[in-house]
Amino acid sequence: MAGRDSGKVKLSVVGNADGPTLERVVRRATEPTTHVNTDEWMAYDGLPEIHRPRSTVCHADGEWARDDDGDGVREVHCNTLEGLWTGLRNFLRPFRGVHKKYLYQYVAMFEWSYNVKRVTSQFIRALLGIEAPLTRFPS
Repeated sequence: MAGRDSGKVKLSVVGNADGPTLERVVRRATEPTTHVNTDEWMAYDGLPEIHRPRSTVCHADGEWARDDDGDGVREVHCNTLEGLWTGLRNFLRPFRGVHKKYLYQYVAMFEWSYNVKRVTSQFIRALLGIEAPLTRFPS
C-alpha cells in the first residue's frame, strides 16, 4: 500500500494473491473508507464490501492513468506501487537470490529505507546502533 497524502508505504509478503488475502492486507494497512486505486485484478473486487471504495485502471485497454473529475490531474493510477516493485527488485538484485523464509525481512528493510526519505546523522547512528554523542559545553 502507498499513501498518496503521507508518501509512506506499507509492504507485505503474502503466500498468494487471492481475494481474501488481499482484503486482509488492505484492511490492516488502511482505515475504513480509504479510497484504493488498483488495476483490474479481480482479487480486489471485494474491497467495496470491506468499506474500501475502489477505482481501477485497465491495463489491457492500454490505460495507465485516468482523470475522473476533469481537473487535468490523472489521479486514478497504480503507478506508484508498480514503480515501488521495480525499486524493490533493484534493491534485492545484489543479493542474487533471497530465501523465501527471509524475504519479509528484506522487504521490511526496503520499506523502512523508502519511508525514511533522507539520511541524517541521527539515522546513521540508529542504523549502526550508536548512541547520540554527548553535547560538550564550553568550560
